[in-house]
Amino acid sequence: MSSCDTFVALPPATNGCIIFGKNSDRPQSEIQEVIHVKAEDHENGSKVQCTYIEVAQAGHTYAVILSKPAWMWGAEMGANEHGVCIGNEAIYTKMASDEDKEEKLLGMDLVRLGLERGRTGREAVEVIAELLVAHGQGGPCYDDPSKADVIYHNSFLIVDGTEAWVLETAGKEWAAERITSGTRNLTNMMSIDTNYELSSPGLKELAKAKGFWSGEGELDFTEVFSSDLSSVKTCPGSENPANRLKAGKELMKKYADSGFTTSSMMNILRDEESGICRLGATGSTTMASQVSVLYPPASGKPSCHWFTATPNPARSVFKPFVFTPDTSIPSLTVSPVFPDDPAKTSPRFQKSVNRGHMLYAAHQKINPLDDNFKQESLRNLLMGLESDCVKEVEGFLAEYDPSRVNDLEGLFGDAVETEMKFYRKYVN
Repeated sequence: MSSCDTFVALPPATNGCIIFGKNSDRPQSEIQEVIHVKAEDHENGSKVQCTYIEVAQAGHTYAVILSKPAWMWGAEMGANEHGVCIGNEAIYTKMASDEDKEEKLLGMDLVRLGLERGRTGREAVEVIAELLVAHGQGGPCYDDPSKADVIYHNSFLIVDGTEAWVLETAGKEWAAERITSGTRNLTNMMSIDTNYELSSPGLKELAKAKGFWSGEGELDFTEVFSSDLSSVKTCPGSENPANRLKAGKELMKKYADSGFTTSSMMNILRDEESGICRLGATGSTTMASQVSVLYPPASGKPSCHWFTATPNPARSVFKPFVFTPDTSIPSLTVSPVFPDDPAKTSPRFQKSVNRGHMLYAAHQKINPLDDNFKQESLRNLLMGLESDCVKEVEGFLAEYDPSRVNDLEGLFGDAVETEMKFYRKYVN
């Protein structure tokens, strides 16, 4: 089944910041790129082409950094210039139907739309909810014709420097829970009970009309709308989302008890024993990862976003990105463009193309998904580079001076170049 794991740590678990993390678990054949899209003003009445359908464009879209499957418009995770982060999860609900196979908005499209249009986490919740109700969610979630019937609904972890929101959907229905402290992790199971602050109009009436709810007591969103997961509950080990959810909670508590940091989140995303870091032996593979450190607006500090842009965080390097006035990133993490892209022609997905970007190709030389990986010395060198980078960036932000914002220019590009040089020097 589809799998991802998403996490957030808030004060008092952290030292005043909010830390977001996600592993994007997708097919091994699917390359994930990291792209930067600048802020832009748009003409009234203009449209934006998402993966499958067009929707009305906003008058202004914010600058975003996205980690996304290269074949689609939407993103698995990302951040915007105002310090909002979003990641999505596949979930399975009673509202699923054959209509979900029709081309609508993907959950990944909603991630990107929320980031481009939401100045705060609360605004992003409202953006996603409005578009969900207007257009619905559906269409092939993979660029593989053999997976055309794999459909799911979506949950979202939406975070800014002040708070976090869990937004869960069932068809066009939705509920959103606000989180202001502690830790929370999501996997491929619904989790919102009666403790939601926002919900779709007519939610209770629909639940009663469908026979999902008697109307007595408070409506428990998960109990009412979650599908029968009996087949999933019998899955072994990390294939069972309940097992990953439990393991994730335990890891979050372990690190929170000693002070949750950037490195804490990276360590959790690298945890192979729990199945949070997935190597594709069964099911999906962790194809990219993100960790973001978000500060309250009053702090004056910029948020810092760390991306791998490569599979398996246990054998990848997290590289830092900070939005600056003249932000740009190199093409090394951007996949090639194809004039007759099989994801954009009809019928779709009738041929395969090589979407590997330059960093992905270089990273493949260390066999990141090979169970017999023997180059621990190389891994230790890579982790040393990352550790030094984390310490340097954290030190800079601890004493942040806005007049030195240009010192952060090109941070991501420099880290990617350093990683590329490493592969050229040490890997044949």
